[in-house]
Order: sequence, then structure tokens, then C-alpha cells
Amino acid sequence: MSAEQAITAERIEQGIAGFVSGRVNAEVPADQDLFASGLVSSMFAMELVVHLEQAFSVQILGDDLKRDNFRTVAAMTALVLRLRDAGQPADA
Repeated sequence: MSAEQAITAERIEQGIAGFVSGRVNAEVPADQDLFASGLVSSMFAMELVVHLEQAFSVQILGDDLKRDNFRTVAAMTALVLRLRDAGQPADA
């Protein structure tokens, strides 16, 4: 991973963590299971989908809508990175 990708991943993670923390009024470590901790309901999970799509210009469809992709901030960061990479031209 290049330094530019690492910074991008870090910024994405910070953005997601900031959004989640703001909504639950608590600091959320990147590896905290949001569902097991009770911080995320199914309704808030849908808000997360919309937020990720709007904030990071990705589309989350089909198999990507599984709970494991939204279980932690780290998992959401990985999802956004994967979807952004998939949306780039092969010669980029």
C-alpha cells in the first residue's frame, strides 16, 4: 500500500468513526463490534449505508449489504476502499 493509499484509508476511517461517534455520543474504536455492543440498530445500519454512499461516492449493493461489512469502523473502511478501487479504471 502506498503512502497516498494509507492516508486515504486513514481519512476514510476517521470520517466513518467521526460519523458513528457523533450519532452514538461515544468514542468508537475501529475494531469495536457495533452490533454486539448495541450501538447500531437496523435503522442506524441503513443510515450508515446512505452515509457511506454519499460521503465516499460509492454504491453499496447486493452482497455488500451484509452485516459483516458494517460490524466495525474498520470493516466499513475496508468496504469503502474496495468499492472505490473497483470503480477506478484499470489503467489508473
